[in-house]
Amino acid sequence: MNHKKVHRIMKKYDLRPKYTRKIKNQAYKRIEKNVKPNLVNRQFNTEAPNKIWTTDITYLILNGKRAYLSTILDLYDRKIVAYKISNKNDLNIVIETLNEAIAKRKNVQGVILHSDQGFQYTSFQYKEICESNGITISMSRKGTPIDDSPMESFHGILKKETLYNNDITSLEQYIDIVKDWLLFYNTIRLKSNKKYETTK
Repeated sequence: MNHKKVHRIMKKYDLRPKYTRKIKNQAYKRIEKNVKPNLVNRQFNTEAPNKIWTTDITYLILNGKRAYLSTILDLYDRKIVAYKISNKNDLNIVIETLNEAIAKRKNVQGVILHSDQGFQYTSFQYKEICESNGITISMSRKGTPIDDSPMESFHGILKKETLYNNDITSLEQYIDIVKDWLLFYNTIRLKSNKKYETTK
């Protein structure tokens, strides 16, 4: 049966094809009712750990290939609480990062977790995990990257000290360098719990 005949039959009986692609795209849509107000309001210094965490995803791109890095930082000392690297920018990378952070810090009741309004952070899964562990969700305003300046700064330092300072020939090598740098950042580069000064 040719395509034209199929089209006529479908039109006659008002049939609509089901597209996997459409369902997939819907999963990447921000859920507006799950958008939360900005509770941090650029107050990026805290007096103790596990008060405010911030999270985001950045690209790791080399020679047209890319991976994605999801990170959660504690704003008390800018240390990495948890991170995940994946070849997909999907919900799983964020959920796995969040679950690892909770497992590492144990009692996270009362933590404010700040992010942008990306589709992962407005998902019902993300919301459920946060709420069930006593984590309060905070989100930046649309089109206001300065609301996420600690993460923007962190990503800038990471890329400057990994990608731009090494003769990298493959994405796999780049990822290995990033993993080594993240360990270095948490254990050597940050030499104390001294709070970092930030400006509005």
